[in-house]
Amino acid sequence: MCRRYPRAMRLTPTDRDRLLIFTAAELARARRARGLQLNVPEATALIADTVCEAARDGKRLMEAAAAGASVLGPDDVLPGVADIVREVKVEAVFADGTRLVVVRDPFGEGAGLGADGPGAVLTAERERSEVDGLVRLPVTNTSEVPVSITSHFHFFEVNPRLSFDRAVAYGMRLGVPAGSAVRFPPGDTIEVPLVPIGGARVAVGFAGLVDGRLDHPGAREDALARAREQGYLGA
Repeated sequence: MCRRYPRAMRLTPTDRDRLLIFTAAELARARRARGLQLNVPEATALIADTVCEAARDGKRLMEAAAAGASVLGPDDVLPGVADIVREVKVEAVFADGTRLVVVRDPFGEGAGLGADGPGAVLTAERERSEVDGLVRLPVTNTSEVPVSITSHFHFFEVNPRLSFDRAVAYGMRLGVPAGSAVRFPPGDTIEVPLVPIGGARVAVGFAGLVDGRLDHPGAREDALARAREQGYLGA
């Protein structure tokens, strides 16, 4: 006689992270319901979970960010939390794909200490300077859906429906803060800053147009040829 046992639920790393956030958020909700003020992990988890659920409900990115920013106020968290958590970043699954959502001022504008308050960080004035190798490139989204590109993606290999000079973008990434992204609405043209990829200058994965050292002899020409074969605009 052969018995059948149900297979264990198989979860991807992303699924496990989502369940961890949900579990922590449920704990935060329970403690908040008992009248307790939340600490940093509890508050962060609750905000992140609210954003993810808003995305799951079909909300747009800005609506999900607004939901995350409205779930807690300064009185809901322990003293000092509003000064530590100045923004919450979470990847949420929207109808048009996974997008990075940044919730700024998550406890309401001015919830933390003022710029001159105790413990505030005061920065010196300094002149802005251009980054070495920086170029500015106009990019047009020819598709019918928004496209978001994160800071460290090899820009040469981004969505084929983004139209721009691929040769100029070879070996470059967006010149924006790490972890942030640039969103290209359908039909719009946006000028973006690009900077050279640093370090060992190796591009592995992405769209598979390079998969090796960016500066290897012939790598650029081979990548452009692959891009043309596969229909990448601007190649």
